[in-house]
Amino acid sequence: MPTATYSNNALSNHLLAALPEDEFGRLQRGLELVSFDLGEVIYESGEQLEYVYFPTTAIISLLYIMENGSTAEIGMTGNDGLVGVALFMGGMTTPNRAVVQSAGDAFRLPSKPLQTTFSLGGVFQSILLRYTQYLMTQISQTAVCNRLHSVEQQLCRWLLINHDLLQSNKLVMTHELIANMLGVRREGVSIAAGNLQRTGLITYSRGTITMLDRDAMESEVCECYRVVKDEYDRLLGTYVSRNQ
Repeated sequence: MPTATYSNNALSNHLLAALPEDEFGRLQRGLELVSFDLGEVIYESGEQLEYVYFPTTAIISLLYIMENGSTAEIGMTGNDGLVGVALFMGGMTTPNRAVVQSAGDAFRLPSKPLQTTFSLGGVFQSILLRYTQYLMTQISQTAVCNRLHSVEQQLCRWLLINHDLLQSNKLVMTHELIANMLGVRREGVSIAAGNLQRTGLITYSRGTITMLDRDAMESEVCECYRVVKDEYDRLLGTYVSRNQ
């Protein structure tokens, strides 16, 4: 695990923490701490990317925007990953919007040191490619879930992922914002949240959702949550676990 004194916050990101000390050292001088507010747009669809972001306490959603302005979340990342895979996959732009779902911090790295270090191979390249494969799984499984499973199951999956990333039982988020993320009607989210509240899984008050029984929620969620989690563990678990 890197022992650089730059900032322990950088090592709060699992991918950065998994790097050998020499590889982290190559990136260290290029890393810059940035703070994000809830709802802040990091980049827009089709925009030229300049940085890759490694969240530490922020959660960032990847949204697809339709021509009529409607949105749906296709993926999310927090301290388990990064935002901006196009920069090292050769695309430089992406058709989705990246927006802050939970306010917090991230470390950004400019494209040049990112691409230079990536081209050297090593653990850094392997981790980024494995994360990209995981992200593809997350995006495809989200599409399946949105098509085949109930709003209640989708909400359970979404809440469990947020709980994993925040390590907190409380999530500040309105029903309207959740509906925009899931690509469903606000009324559907309200009904689903009401059902979860009546069964004792959550409480909801003034924009704050509190998870009361995670084990029960895992028993209610569709298989999509476990498929994505297992894929992360399969691809990146060895790197991440030995550095925690």
